[in-house]
Amino acid sequence: MGVATDILNLRHNQFSSVTTLIAALERFHEASPEKHLARQFLVSEAADIVLVNVAAHAAEAMVELHPTTVRTQRAIPMRRKNRRFNSGPSTLQRPLFTVSGRFVS
Repeated sequence: MGVATDILNLRHNQFSSVTTLIAALERFHEASPEKHLARQFLVSEAADIVLVNVAAHAAEAMVELHPTTVRTQRAIPMRRKNRRFNSGPSTLQRPLFTVSGRFVS
C-alpha cells in the first residue's frame, strides 16, 4: 500500500467520499430555501474531499509508474584549457582601496 492510501485509511469517516457528496447534493435539493446556503456549504465541502481523495490516488499512481530507483546523473566536468586559478582580486573589477608606499607614524 502507498502512503496516500495509508493516510486516507486513517480517516474516522469510512464512508465513500462520493457517497457523501451524493447525499449532500440530495439534501441540498430537498432543503427549504432558508437552508440552501448551509447545504451549499456542505456540498462544497464534500466536493473538496472528493477532489483531495482523487488527487491522493492519482499521486500514488504516478509514483508507482515512475520508480524512485533511478540513478542520479552526474555533472559533466567542464574542461578548461590553459587557465590558471587566480586567488587574487579580479582584474575585471576596479580596486576600492589602494595601498600607498608611505605610512604615517
